[in-house]
Amino acid sequence: MNRQQIDALVKEMNVDTATGPVNARVQQIVVRLLGDLFQAIEDLDISQSELWKGLEYFTDAGQANELGLLAAGLGLEHYLDLRADEADVKAGISGGTPRTIEGPLYVAGAPESVGFARMDDGSETDKIPTLFIEGTVTDSDGNIIEGAKIEVWHANSLGNYSFFDKSQSDFNLRRTILTDADGKYLAQTTMPVGYGCPPNGTTQFVLDKLGRHGNRPSHVHYFVSAPGYRKLTTQFNIEGDKYLWDDFAFATRDGLVATAVDVTDETEITRRGVKQPFKHITFNVELVKEQQGVPTTEVVRRRAIA
Repeated sequence: MNRQQIDALVKEMNVDTATGPVNARVQQIVVRLLGDLFQAIEDLDISQSELWKGLEYFTDAGQANELGLLAAGLGLEHYLDLRADEADVKAGISGGTPRTIEGPLYVAGAPESVGFARMDDGSETDKIPTLFIEGTVTDSDGNIIEGAKIEVWHANSLGNYSFFDKSQSDFNLRRTILTDADGKYLAQTTMPVGYGCPPNGTTQFVLDKLGRHGNRPSHVHYFVSAPGYRKLTTQFNIEGDKYLWDDFAFATRDGLVATAVDVTDETEITRRGVKQPFKHITFNVELVKEQQGVPTTEVVRRRAIA
């Protein structure tokens, strides 16, 4: 079939058959995607067996709760960020900390505090260095933002996230910090470690077929929001990781690389209330003021709630 015939067939089956109320947006998307899929079947001569194997794969990936991971691994989530960047440019929006992918491992409801939070439960204190992360939240003009909501989460020394890893305590390495009167926040935690896709999982299965690895560098995720400002979804990846610029999820971006500085000064160790040398990262955040008539930065998607 040529494209005209395909479009006519799709319309006949999915538009002309309507007998009740129609969601025009859903219909528009389904018709377009079906047309593109039918065209791909024609162009690539996809067999029935290949098609059904593909459907079986999506069934398995859904049951394994890996579709969010797959979206990151195939670059879909990064592509959406690039589209959002371009939409900002067209709307005249500039400045602000760069956005990057959310990933599939956020959990709502982390404990909230003002100015400071200890994120780890102490179970890995002897296994991995303590890390202090601190910074200031400002607007594009450099004005501090008091009460900005910073939701932050990262992996443990094995590259695993609490809630999804049942061996960890509730909300381990997950906190919500409101900036203080000076617009500052401080988190005491442990050095995160990068992770790889489950080696026998559905995402790695596809990556293997593509000849790709499934590894992420060490990183820390952020949601940052404040009344009157555009919500920021971002993360920093840590300098020195072998996968820093080879992230399977394509999340590393200019402006989002942080350096973990070794602190060995005894006075500073004592001041921080720890017993041994630690690492320190400064990550400042710049929010952009909300504007009328521009694309929202709020993304509606299903997220875990502990």
